[in-house]
Amino acid sequence: MTGKVGDRIIVEAERVGTPPREGEIVEVLDRTSGAMYRVRWPDGHQTVFTPSVGSARIVPAKRKRP
Repeated sequence: MTGKVGDRIIVEAERVGTPPREGEIVEVLDRTSGAMYRVRWPDGHQTVFTPSVGSARIVPAKRKRP
């Protein structure tokens, strides 16, 4: 699944006992070589994130119907 602006991205932790991270996709940067997203994390900072296979999942935003 490819993320869209407004979707949530949940990144699984690399260590046992560490909770997953969750952020909001604020920009989709590249789709030609895989997904690359600008993500806003709960503490307010933003990073460019390229998920590896199986490391993240996308939760679609609830979109309003016209």
